[in-house]
Amino acid sequence: MTSEKFTPSATAPDDVFATTHWTVVLAAGKRATPESDAALEELCRAYWFPLYAYVRRRGHSREDAEDLTQEFFARFLAGNYLEGLSAERGRFRAFLLASLKHFLANEWNKAQRLKRGGGAPMLSLEWQTADTQFQIAAAGDPSPDRAFDRAWALALLERVIGRLREECAAAGRRDQFDELKVFLTAGKGERPHADAARALGLGETAARVAVHRLRKRYRQLLRDEIARTLSDPAQVEEEMRALFGAFSS
Repeated sequence: MTSEKFTPSATAPDDVFATTHWTVVLAAGKRATPESDAALEELCRAYWFPLYAYVRRRGHSREDAEDLTQEFFARFLAGNYLEGLSAERGRFRAFLLASLKHFLANEWNKAQRLKRGGGAPMLSLEWQTADTQFQIAAAGDPSPDRAFDRAWALALLERVIGRLREECAAAGRRDQFDELKVFLTAGKGERPHADAARALGLGETAARVAVHRLRKRYRQLLRDEIARTLSDPAQVEEEMRALFGAFSS
């Protein structure tokens, strides 16, 4: 497994679905390539927490959930990760959860468990904040599957916000992003544009234009990020509905 970060194709709107992470992995079939290995590892690093949340909601302690999640990734990234693909092939989210369920049900042998840091290939995951994040995200979740979907959606949004922040910083607009990011999630009228305009030293019209552009790019990056986890771009709208439907009820 290579640790070199895979860089996807440009994310301009016209090219957003040209090459996605999951498509790269699937194209490799059962013959892993450096590109597919790196793409798979990046997907796992981005979306490991929903698996931890699922294991915790299954009733495992924090320590056991850390062990199980880490051992799952050690085996998952070791190879043969495409073996037995079926209906989950189109969505990395569904495939990853199905793989974890199979691991928990059929492959885990407590007598052979490796302790954390026991020498197995490991992802560097942020365990220090995982349980706090789980306690916040899992409040009121009715099932492990719903907890997984909610955590996945939150991880996806966090990743999109991070990409947008990096873009703005690279363009010299980090301060503007920090001031306007609230408009990406706040309800209509929750914060007056005039307040943001004063904070940035802009006219209100200019602030509204900046918010409009930020929201537009946010939507583009959101679709792009979802597409990275799908094999078919036509599934993007359906996947968006499924993910954000996890927040209802």
